[in-house]
Amino acid sequence: MTALNSSILRRAVLGGLAALAFGSVTLASPAFAEDKPSVIRIGSTAPGHLKFILERHNGTLAKEFEKDGIKVEFIAFTNGGSEATTALATGAVEFIYTGNNPALRVAAAGADVNAIGLSSFVKENGSAIIVRSDSPIKTLQDLKGKKVAYLTGTVRHSTFAKALKSAGLSLNDVESLNLAFDASGPALVRGDIDAVVESGDVAAKLVDTGQARVILDASSHPEWSAPFLISANGEFVRKYPDLVKRLLKVDIETARWADAHPEETIKIFVDETKSSEKSVRKTYKENVFYQDPKITPEALASLKSEEQFMADAKLLKGSVDYDKWIDTSFLDAAYKDVDQKQSN
Repeated sequence: MTALNSSILRRAVLGGLAALAFGSVTLASPAFAEDKPSVIRIGSTAPGHLKFILERHNGTLAKEFEKDGIKVEFIAFTNGGSEATTALATGAVEFIYTGNNPALRVAAAGADVNAIGLSSFVKENGSAIIVRSDSPIKTLQDLKGKKVAYLTGTVRHSTFAKALKSAGLSLNDVESLNLAFDASGPALVRGDIDAVVESGDVAAKLVDTGQARVILDASSHPEWSAPFLISANGEFVRKYPDLVKRLLKVDIETARWADAHPEETIKIFVDETKSSEKSVRKTYKENVFYQDPKITPEALASLKSEEQFMADAKLLKGSVDYDKWIDTSFLDAAYKDVDQKQSN
């Protein structure tokens, strides 16, 4: 489980971003020989989705493919979901765990990718808008004309747009800065920017130390939540359907392992991501993790609703062909294998 060479990945992603801008999304092939790949590369938006973290920590995917002589590499994308989905579309990685916004955006762009399962479907939005503790900003309306940092193309981007709309504002009413938290957090503390939109567990790093306070906890708006996705490179899916099924088999087993080991799951996630334990426990209330990868009718309806909001807010170009994009055949087969194994 070694890290992918960052310079190689960066060249692939930068080339992919340029190609996506010009409408060309089939740029590179996944790393494989004719009979089997030499490596399976799995990405996630940083610091990592829960099952991504557990599979990396517990070595379950590495063990699954060890007998095939296939290495498994895990890559955390620090520049958001757009970077991750571009890597997927260009063949720099084979699978990714991301939020719904980047997954929908790359699907609408016509990339050769498939949604093969859910990363999670937490039934409340986990984003927060924070300001400095001594900031005069009290309400969303106070953000008008202010500098607000978040990663564009992410769930936080969409959440912020929804929050502003609820206050009679739009993204055009603020000065948006595309910054990851390692830059936006210190900038907020220095007073260089006025607010940050981040996931609650990340924002808690400043809130818990008294350096920032929350002006909007999006968990109070469950209607803003939508499922996160597991996506796969289309060429890899067509060439290695059995490997896709086996990866999802491990994903199902990981979800069930988390439910059976809640305290260990929380400890691993907090330790690996350096997140606030208080915030993590708030997200997973009563040790319910919402990690089942099944794409339910409720999840599909939520994705379609999110796509419509993104289109209306001009956060998405094109439209998603759901029949082409979503392929549940591998997940259906994986469930049969897991359930049969557990019944024996």
